[in-house]
Amino acid sequence: MSGDHRTLIKGNPSQYVKLNIGGSLHYTTIGTLTKHDTMLRAMFSGRMEVLTDSEGWILIDRCGKHFGTILNFLRDGTVALPDSCKEIAELLSEAKYYCIAELVESCEQAFVRRERDAEPICRVPLITSQKEEQLLISSTTKPVVKLLINRHNNKYSYTSTSDDNLLKNIELFDKMSLRFSGRVLFIKDVIGSSEICCWIFYGHGRKVAEVCCTSIVYATDKKHTKVEFPEARIYEETLNILLYENRNGPDQELMQATSTRGAVAAISSYTSDEEEERSGLARLRSNKQNNP
Repeated sequence: MSGDHRTLIKGNPSQYVKLNIGGSLHYTTIGTLTKHDTMLRAMFSGRMEVLTDSEGWILIDRCGKHFGTILNFLRDGTVALPDSCKEIAELLSEAKYYCIAELVESCEQAFVRRERDAEPICRVPLITSQKEEQLLISSTTKPVVKLLINRHNNKYSYTSTSDDNLLKNIELFDKMSLRFSGRVLFIKDVIGSSEICCWIFYGHGRKVAEVCCTSIVYATDKKHTKVEFPEARIYEETLNILLYENRNGPDQELMQATSTRGAVAAISSYTSDEEEERSGLARLRSNKQNNP
């Protein structure tokens, strides 16, 4: 405008100045504007020229929406940040323009906190292809539990309890994915093979166990598909898969010793040692009798 002109401003800290920030009018002291080491200090300490209009308003070509917040930060050294991420981003942009380092840091930390708070506690990937499944299983360091569920794979009619058991399997999967979140990677497959309901357990990238929940039953002259809910077996395999949290995997000798086969082998080994000891004693007695 014709009355606008540039000038240097340097006055007493208690002197008030009129600011027009993009049409938003503010009234504050030079002491507030120069309190922190910012671009505003340079503007109002005589180091930079400022643009003023014919009425004495100092013109700054920025959005004035958050300038009140900036002034409060300059006054107090702290300020309540907006609730929405959009407004925090707007305030961050203004803080960067005015070179207010402390406010920039506060806004960036607020972004980090909001991202962390918005992060889901439990993520369950939904498989879209076999390649994606293999990549997930091979790239994670956690044990993996996969539920393959596809009601439409059925060739025959379902038994009366099958739908209810399908829901029970899904509900158990959801509960366990929350309970063991952070320790086990749970994935769901709804486009998989011909299976209708099947749990598969992986450790260190390889399949460890499987619990199939479907079978074919005969009723008069028809075949029916039966979906079961082997809850105890599913829990057992899930707890077993936790052994693979260790990078080295479970202790195979310990697993063998505590298994049925291992127990039988240990008993057999103990029996053969005992028999060998008895035969040795018998030979000693025989030698003494033959050599009185």
